[in-house]
Amino acid sequence: MQNGEPSGGGHGPKSALDADAVRQAYRRWAGVYDAVFGGISAFGRRRAVAAVNALPGTRVLEVGVGTGLALPHYTSEKRITGIDLSCDMLDRARQRVRRQSLRTVDALLEMDAEATTFEDDSFDIAVAMFVASVVPHPDRLLAELKRVVRPGGHILFVNHFLARGGVRLAIERGMASASHSLGWHPDFAIESLLPPEDLARATLSPVPPAGLFTLVTLPHGKPVLDVAKVA
Repeated sequence: MQNGEPSGGGHGPKSALDADAVRQAYRRWAGVYDAVFGGISAFGRRRAVAAVNALPGTRVLEVGVGTGLALPHYTSEKRITGIDLSCDMLDRARQRVRRQSLRTVDALLEMDAEATTFEDDSFDIAVAMFVASVVPHPDRLLAELKRVVRPGGHILFVNHFLARGGVRLAIERGMASASHSLGWHPDFAIESLLPPEDLARATLSPVPPAGLFTLVTLPHGKPVLDVAKVA
């Protein structure tokens, strides 16, 4: 379990990344993202997709779909809608879908994950891979995913969270000043994303390499009973 503590106490990152900073960062990264980050993030992506595939429901929202690295790994029963703030990353995801004839992908849309245009209860599952430490307001991201996922569905995150102590904690805090250039927060604490009541209900699983990332599975609300069946 990779719980962390916010830098200097309190909640939230020291300096929020605005949407333009994220777009600029990922415009720089788009051409080399797969080569630079694809390997180190592969375990987390595979673990998250395997968890999604094992859950009930077919309508899946992938938040921060990026270049589409995870898209080939969903089972044929799932119907994937991917969103991302970076049009450069989405262009590469669309190329991947065409190149690999990925029939599970319904749509790839340029959209702000903190304020989507989807209707309430549009999805059975939402999964955000390496996104929570990128968005300006993680609490708004969580609130939006709760809005678009039906009661009884699931919300999943794969992310790096701030270490609790030791050398890694010092390194992550030292890297915090480079957040805007990196496009993500090295000193991002899980408490910045999940309030205590959600953290208590969530399942946290460390992911290789060396537990650098964590898979968070959060059940969303209670399923709506089918009155006709109950009667």
